[in-house]
Amino acid sequence: MDVRIGVTYTAKEIDVDLGDEADPAQVRVDVEQALGGEAGVLWLTDRKGRQVGVPVAKVAYVEIGSPRDERRIGFGGT
Repeated sequence: MDVRIGVTYTAKEIDVDLGDEADPAQVRVDVEQALGGEAGVLWLTDRKGRQVGVPVAKVAYVEIGSPRDERRIGFGGT
């Protein structure tokens, strides 16, 4: 599952691939708790075990998406 995080004052996004086994509902709960609490940092662990931390004060938005293999890239004819 892909999670994209927009950061204030920058045009770039942080893209974290949590893996296909991640539960979107639980990720949403975790994000809401981090943003609403006093944690100060939103932490996510990607499919390779790397941890990504974003200061809560800098989060503009969080987009929780589908697995990467559902994305279509390129040109298609119909």
